[in-house]
Formats: sequence, structure tokens, C-alpha cells
Amino acid sequence: MNTAVAPSCAGWPPDRRAASTGTGLWVFMGVASALFSLFTLAYAMRMDGGDWSPIAMPWPLWLSTALLVLGSALLQRAAAAARGGRWAAVPGPLRVGGACALAFLVVQLWGWQMLQSAQVVLAGNPAASFFYLLTAMHGLHVVGGVVGWGLTVRNAGRAHGADGPVFAWRITLCARYWHFLLAVWLLLFAMLAWLTPEAVRWICGTA
Repeated sequence: MNTAVAPSCAGWPPDRRAASTGTGLWVFMGVASALFSLFTLAYAMRMDGGDWSPIAMPWPLWLSTALLVLGSALLQRAAAAARGGRWAAVPGPLRVGGACALAFLVVQLWGWQMLQSAQVVLAGNPAASFFYLLTAMHGLHVVGGVVGWGLTVRNAGRAHGADGPVFAWRITLCARYWHFLLAVWLLLFAMLAWLTPEAVRWICGTA
């Protein structure tokens, strides 16, 4: 009977584990980018349908966008402080930056509620269906980021000494993922708010 055990990264040195985590994050962001690109293409193609009716973006989405911008900037600040060994300057931006992502989710749900109050529901209008689908998908990616951020905050007490560089690397990865979430959201928001069938036809050269 073969009792071979699959290789595990548990025994790897911390710097090697950190490097593998960074590579894994790049791969994940690449896959997520491909997924969002496919949905963006489907959105643009579906706009030419006769049942397409544009919807007005609820104003809370501007607030949620500002929260994501602020969170991204704060995590970048925390990462820079951690890489510089200025640990006293890390906890504030790290905690508030993650809290901005939580607030982003709450405000997005507020926007959903406003649309539903205006009778903009999931079924019937494909523009509304795409809005709920794309914002939900992005929200799930934010939830995943919040989980990673929570684990990083939980281990903040071990930031000093030999674990300092690894902890700084974790914050850097959080900041990198927050920048990714922000970039995806800005593209989605711009598409949902301003992309028109005429613009799609002009881009495709079929106008």
C-alpha cells in the first residue's frame, strides 16, 4: 500500500511561504480578471437587445467608491510603514483600511435597497440583472479580501522580531488585493453608469 504523503508548505521557511502566497495571489487576480472580462463582454453584447433599459445608478455607489479608494490608500500607507519597520504607524491605517471595505459592502447593500424600492428588480430588465450580478460578484471578492485582512490583523501582535518581514509582506499583499478590488470596481462602475449601446457599436466599428 502506497503511504506517500503529498508535499506540504508547512515546513517551508517563512520567506518561501510568503513568496508562494504572493504568486498565488497574482494567479488568483489573473483568474478573477478573466472572469470579470468575460462578464463585461457579455454585458456589452447584451446591450443591443430590444428589452435593454438603462438604469440610473443610486447615489450611495459614489460613497462606496470613495470608501474603497480610501481603504486602498490606507492599506498602501500601512504596507509602506511595515516595510520601513515603523510598526507604530501600522495598526491605524491597517484597521481603518479594512473597515472601509466592510463599510463598502454595507453601502453597496444600501444601493441595492434603493434600487429595489424604485422597482428595479433582478428579473425583467437585463440591465438590472447584470447590475445585481456584477456588483454581487465584486462584493464576494471584497468579502474574501476582508477574511484575509482579518487574519492579518489577528496576527498583528507577532509583527515584531523575526516575524516582522513576513508580516510586512502580508500587509503588502492585502494592499495589492485592495488595489485590485478598486481597479475592478472603477471599471465596473464606469461601465454600468456610462457605457451605452452607441458607444459599444462605435468601439466595435459597427456604428
